[in-house]
Amino acid sequence: MFGFARPSLPQTAPQQAMRSAVPAQAAQGAWMQREEAIMGTAIAVELWAEDHTAGEAAISAVMAEMHRIDHAMSPHKATSELSRINREAAAGPVALGAEMLELLARAERFAKITEGAFDISYAAIGRLYDYRLRLRPSAAELAAAQAAVGYRHVQLDLLAKTVRFTHPGTCIDLGGFAKGHAVDQAAAILRSHGIRHAHFSAGGDSRVIGDRRGRPWSIGIRDPRRPGELVAVLPLQDTSVSTSGDYERCFVENGVRYHHLIDPSSGRSPDAVCSVTVLGEDGLTTEALSKAVFVRGVEQGMRLIDSYVGVDAIVVDAAGQLHYSRGLQAAVNVHPPAPTR
Repeated sequence: MFGFARPSLPQTAPQQAMRSAVPAQAAQGAWMQREEAIMGTAIAVELWAEDHTAGEAAISAVMAEMHRIDHAMSPHKATSELSRINREAAAGPVALGAEMLELLARAERFAKITEGAFDISYAAIGRLYDYRLRLRPSAAELAAAQAAVGYRHVQLDLLAKTVRFTHPGTCIDLGGFAKGHAVDQAAAILRSHGIRHAHFSAGGDSRVIGDRRGRPWSIGIRDPRRPGELVAVLPLQDTSVSTSGDYERCFVENGVRYHHLIDPSSGRSPDAVCSVTVLGEDGLTTEALSKAVFVRGVEQGMRLIDSYVGVDAIVVDAAGQLHYSRGLQAAVNVHPPAPTR
């Protein structure tokens, strides 16, 4: 499943909301790319199209789907289905659309498989942090929110197609799980448009389709402590990739790093790992497992990864040491990461 290729698309500055799709060359048969700010992150598509009009149509279809997912699953949009669930599910069962029902069912399965290390109800604690303003909950606030966390508080009825919360403080956030879903949807759309060579990314989640016309895609994994540096370069084709790191949404106070990857069992940010990258066949799986490995740490996390067929991982621990699963032993070009400061 894994092979070597071109680095992932560079990100534009946050204020750049969109870059128009343009062909890399004027002749028919060209690389095309577009980037937009959707779902609170940079959504980027690069693909090879034999026909410029067909390539534009494929990219536009992907971006339209990203906007649709954002409108349905954003916790920040009052009209989203997710916001409606969070407003109403503590009072009684809330009817779900087929897509949301399937996502919540998949989230529940991953919560059980990971023994709660992946749990979308972490949001009861996550919403108490503001990383831009360097705000965190008090011990009393954390304890109160902790009682509302736990996937068993999120009760799905698959026959009635409803969800209800059994604790009044419970809420959910699909977060990266929605981006993993977006990766899967984008791949399906591109293939339906006849695209055979493409790279799609949504923040820390990405997907490569086919190869880069004769050579694999090269996906770089950033060093969590040295901006602009890489710890590894992965040669890939037809693979989903999810990276969870402690360096994007975070702040450091009195030597403690507070970041958005929260251990549902403690309500705190784990500190044994700096970065986890998981590779597999679909974005929902890689996204859920990247979060679970981050929470469980190297030893337990790698046991979880090795229990899956067709899934691999690279972990950078708090000491800056690199760990990778069996399937990547012979396929990784490693650059020594900087020691943790």
